[in-house]
Amino acid sequence: MNIYLDDSLCKNALRPFTYTRHTADIRVGILTIREKWEHISGLSVTKELSEINEHTVKINAAIIPSISSVETIFRCSIENLPIPDESNKRLVYPWNIFQYNDWAIREDFNLITTGRASQVLPVSNQLIGSAQNLFIEEGASVECSIINTNTGPVYIGKNALVMEGSMIRGPFTMGEKAVLKMGSKVYGATTLGPNCVCGGEIKNSVLFANSNKAHDGYLGDSVIGEWCNLGAGTSNSNVKNTGGNVKYFIDDGAREIVVGNKAGLLMGDYSRAAINSSFNTGSVVGVCCNVFGTAPEKFINNFSWGIEQYIFEKAIADIDNWKQMKGANISEAEVELLKKIYKNTQ
Repeated sequence: MNIYLDDSLCKNALRPFTYTRHTADIRVGILTIREKWEHISGLSVTKELSEINEHTVKINAAIIPSISSVETIFRCSIENLPIPDESNKRLVYPWNIFQYNDWAIREDFNLITTGRASQVLPVSNQLIGSAQNLFIEEGASVECSIINTNTGPVYIGKNALVMEGSMIRGPFTMGEKAVLKMGSKVYGATTLGPNCVCGGEIKNSVLFANSNKAHDGYLGDSVIGEWCNLGAGTSNSNVKNTGGNVKYFIDDGAREIVVGNKAGLLMGDYSRAAINSSFNTGSVVGVCCNVFGTAPEKFINNFSWGIEQYIFEKAIADIDNWKQMKGANISEAEVELLKKIYKNTQ
């Protein structure tokens, strides 16, 4: 038996993050949705139609599995029954990623640490709360920091680096080779994906992987894709001055949806913001944008260079420059995908 994660019906509603990835590769909590299914089920998980056979169970890729919900989801999928909403969480819109992150970190922490031994926290640190809610992977370095696990579990990934003076309140996770810079202030529920570099003040936000928020400034109730960079002093608003409800633009900016009174920045892959950028509540930045100016628009379309359109060849060259800073290069597959997005944006 294997699992096919189908995103044909949910993909469009989860933009800008699904322009460049399958829904199953969205990170919420410690793991991506696909990784959660692999850990919980122990089965082969595929996103490819070509790998479907008579033994395949087809599941909506937007469903976030948990140990308690998988049995119900499997039974309903096999018997072609509707899956009860109360048995699972499902990404309907992209802001659900930060809304569910507290729950998802706690679920993933139990999933991947049960029965394993953490590395010992060095004595230079101060731990507030139970050591059972702290897990440090092999090769991670944590020194002279304050970690509070009373508010939720804290997971430090393999070869990650927490620099001196950092203050962390769980639930919190940082992936392999991620870096938290000196004097950082991090509130739960926050996820720093693999190879991210972060600093300043962060609260209830998810950075997928390979992105930077390396300097002072505030990031709250937000989701940042891969290969993004927020310049020094960049901040976002997550609450309106009136305290009222916040709206996000969806459907390529065609309509708005009310999401509650806390909503920050949603930024697609390969986008960057210049120093001292100030994003309004409920801001959406598409794929491959270069944002500058102190008060960007609430909705910025794919391949925007300020208020103009990014020249495609320059956009690709700039992405490659940023990837080289982390020892990578843009691939031919990425170029072809971005070319399709660019043509559809014009």
